[in-house]
Amino acid sequence: QVQLVESGGGLVQAGGSLRLSCVASGRTLSSYAMAWFRQAPGKERELVAAIIWSGGSTYYTDSVKGRFTISRDNAKNTVYLQMNNLKPEDTAIYYCAATPSTWRWTSNGGYDYWGRGTQVTVSS
Repeated sequence: QVQLVESGGGLVQAGGSLRLSCVASGRTLSSYAMAWFRQAPGKERELVAAIIWSGGSTYYTDSVKGRFTISRDNAKNTVYLQMNNLKPEDTAIYYCAATPSTWRWTSNGGYDYWGRGTQVTVSS
């Protein structure tokens, strides 16, 4: 199985930036898709960004386009989420996820492995 550990969350003022990291272990990632989800209080879990490990194709939900960037480092088995111009509505627990089913990589229901989450809080 794949183990995922997130880091990089914290408290930041609106307009600031954070970079989240997710280190994967257990299996090779060359055939996987990786994603960042978030869940705010009282809301459903939302797919924020996704990347296919091989080739680097990316997907973003509309609300973060132009502000967030997902990337990966092959040597470190790490996926990143660079978050710029943060807004209070970005406040949530952010989760790293992975799936070998790359055909479902933009689907909320397509991910099999999950990290424990990291809190991002954006103050106005």
